[in-house]
Amino acid sequence: MTENKKLPSLKKIKGLKTLMIAGYAIIIVVSILTVSALAVNKTDRVLKNKVSSMASSLNVQMKLNMDSYISRMETIATLAFAQEEAYTYDATDSSNDKYSALNTEKLISDRLYSLCIMENFVDYGIVYRNNHTVGKISNGTTDLFGENLFNGLNSMVTRQRTSDGWYTGYENNFKRIYYVKRIHENALLVISFYASELEGVFDNPETMSDMTIRLTDKNNNIIYSSAMGEVGNQLPNEILERSGERNSATIIDNEYLITINSCGDDWFVICSIPTSIILNEKNEMRIYIYLIALFSAVVAVFIGIKLSLMLTAPIEDFVSNLNVKAHIDQLTGILNKLSFEESSKLKLTSEQNQNHALIIIDLDNFKGVNDTLGHAYGDIVLANVGNILRKTFSKEDLLGRIGGDEFCVLLNVSPPKNMNYHEFARTKCEELCEEFRNNYTGDDGKYKISASIGVSLFPSDGQTFEELYSSSDKALYTSKHKGKDTYTFFSELENSTEVSKT
Repeated sequence: MTENKKLPSLKKIKGLKTLMIAGYAIIIVVSILTVSALAVNKTDRVLKNKVSSMASSLNVQMKLNMDSYISRMETIATLAFAQEEAYTYDATDSSNDKYSALNTEKLISDRLYSLCIMENFVDYGIVYRNNHTVGKISNGTTDLFGENLFNGLNSMVTRQRTSDGWYTGYENNFKRIYYVKRIHENALLVISFYASELEGVFDNPETMSDMTIRLTDKNNNIIYSSAMGEVGNQLPNEILERSGERNSATIIDNEYLITINSCGDDWFVICSIPTSIILNEKNEMRIYIYLIALFSAVVAVFIGIKLSLMLTAPIEDFVSNLNVKAHIDQLTGILNKLSFEESSKLKLTSEQNQNHALIIIDLDNFKGVNDTLGHAYGDIVLANVGNILRKTFSKEDLLGRIGGDEFCVLLNVSPPKNMNYHEFARTKCEELCEEFRNNYTGDDGKYKISASIGVSLFPSDGQTFEELYSSSDKALYTSKHKGKDTYTFFSELENSTEVSKT
């Protein structure tokens, strides 16, 4: 009888033990899942905050780029007034002598065309109240405005203090952007360019390649978009509803991260990216984290540490990638000093079995241009150097501005058949010198801008960026002392006394 009474107690103990083990297991599993969930949610918030900061900084940079671009266009417009006839002549004056008027208009037109070639303008000319034009006024513009040419353009002068204004979307045509400046009551200076030209202004870094960058007017019409086919459309509702009427803001929710900044005349830079893309890597890991947690009840502490490391490592990498933004010199449109050096070092390290050449270019007598013609002309010269480098070299080559009037190129392209890399680099230097020899500036074109060039080859003249730069710099020093306007290879100096002097 006593034994029979003990049996239920043993079963009860076994049941309690089972219940305790199950309860403990449930507590451990729930605790791990709770901690994991809290960690994931916390990481979401931290990541969102960091990405928001990165996106906000990028938007501010885009705004500054746009403001700088607008300012540069307005500066170029003022250059037209260096010709007195441009702002004193009135084609509507019935007392004008026909022969004198023709000569005056030719003088003005030549001036305008000389300025027009500096930029990829569609229009750069003067429109008079009688719809008479001087300079470059495209058929597209005359067809768009028709008999309302002067009046339509005149309505774009929205800033009374400066008598000018920016406008796009006339007759719902957003392909062109117009800048109009009133010369006098019967004449308007007109500049226009295609909205697609803003692609260089809104250059999207690879780390934020999924972000859509838009420029809109105050009516939410899209002037420029990095997404195809949006120009001229209204801002998408999902973006418009979140941005509201804010002039400057960063908005993030479960659907979108949006940053807004105003620029120019009631224009807005709006950047947006789906939140799911920002958290994509972490979301892919979420299920994996929870599955590991379920199998880690016994070794919860160790697995928890491991999971934390696995969670934070990819997130740090992701945030680190977001910190890597394209640093572009805004004046020339090529890499700035820091970005050029970093990109060159990476290129040389990752492509050690390939040929490279480091070319340093220093403008000759550039200070004289600034002192004589002014810094505005100096900026034009520097911007043109960027165009020359892009024209001479390929997209595979790295182009950078590393000083006030000093530029650098890492030549990466393979030479044509039957030509070694040294000959190929020499050919590029000759092309570059020839481009500079044909480069003149100033109102009368009497200031020639030449360049002294130093070249070193990888790996014979240096196996690191610093070594190549030092070799090219010595070669550049020799070019300067040869009389400028020439190029020198470091290999030509190895047996000369000039290397020992430097």
